[in-house]
Amino acid sequence: MRDFYEVLGVEKSADQDVIKKAYRKLAMQYHPDKNPGNKEAEDKFKEAASAYEILSNPQKRQQYDTYGHRAFQGGGGGGFGGQGFTDINDIFESFGDIFGDFFGGQQRQGQKSSNRRGSDLRYLLEVKLEDVLEGIEKEITFETEDNCKPCSGTGADPKFGMETCGTCAGRGQVVRSQGFFQMATTCPTCRGSGKKIKKPCASCNSQGRVMARRKLKVKVPAGVDNGTRLRVSGEGEGGYGSGPQGDLYVEIRVANHANFEREAQNLYSEIKISYSQAILGTEVEVKTLEGKEPLKIPPGTQGGSQIELSKKGLPSLRSAARGHIYYEVKIDIPKKLKPEEEQKLREIAEIRGEKIFDKKKGFFS
Repeated sequence: MRDFYEVLGVEKSADQDVIKKAYRKLAMQYHPDKNPGNKEAEDKFKEAASAYEILSNPQKRQQYDTYGHRAFQGGGGGGFGGQGFTDINDIFESFGDIFGDFFGGQQRQGQKSSNRRGSDLRYLLEVKLEDVLEGIEKEITFETEDNCKPCSGTGADPKFGMETCGTCAGRGQVVRSQGFFQMATTCPTCRGSGKKIKKPCASCNSQGRVMARRKLKVKVPAGVDNGTRLRVSGEGEGGYGSGPQGDLYVEIRVANHANFEREAQNLYSEIKISYSQAILGTEVEVKTLEGKEPLKIPPGTQGGSQIELSKKGLPSLRSAARGHIYYEVKIDIPKKLKPEEEQKLREIAEIRGEKIFDKKKGFFS
């Protein structure tokens, strides 16, 4: 995603008037009504709106200047709106007053009410591989935009409230004459509400929105995997006006483990045994996610073979049945032998009729 200042073509030090003018110019250039069916123009229209949404809001702009695009992505929560508009109607809903200046303020068909639902949020949550066995409850903390509590999202000082809009006389619409026709359009001053702020709310500086810190506990079920998304209803961005809150989507990341690699419900690890154990067979103690378990190694086991420990793997989200753990056998060949060990091995080689290196003669015998 391009830098928002670059998108609008302004300096990082630009004030709100410069930012607004730059956005108005781009919005007029790439407006869908002036570029019907032009996908490239539509994408640039959305990109400019996404940049203006952040840079026109002092709180969001401060976050963006500090953290860049990461401020509106996962790990600490972030609204999907902060990553870009996907619905053109949302742009007209959010910035209708700007379009009203040069497009007559027409409300586009399908435009949403100002009492609209908040954006969904995404949060990346890392869990341990051990947590996948039985599930876990995790407490998460993140910041999101919400209605200002003192003014209930109106942006007006609660002691003074709102007053009737002088532009539309409280009707929410203004009538414009175009030749023989008269057209009723959304009031550009009050955006159709019929009211305007008498005195700005000190808590939100008339924005009606503030950044709120949320803390909640999330239940992570057994069997989750990388990419599993858990939906927490009503814990997303606060709704606009009396609109409902969005939802929170918690995306799971399972941390790498020192001893195991995962493939679905199965786990994979390694064990080392001596050459004599591989030949004669043995029983060794191996690590699992729950402790240690005995594992039988049959005689004649070859290096690279996999020995299965049944039902000690992971459950799935849909079933309590567990996977298995597979241990790849690594045979440890000693670089130096005791004299008696070497003698025994030479005797075995002679019995088997095998060629071996003769130290004294310097060739294979």
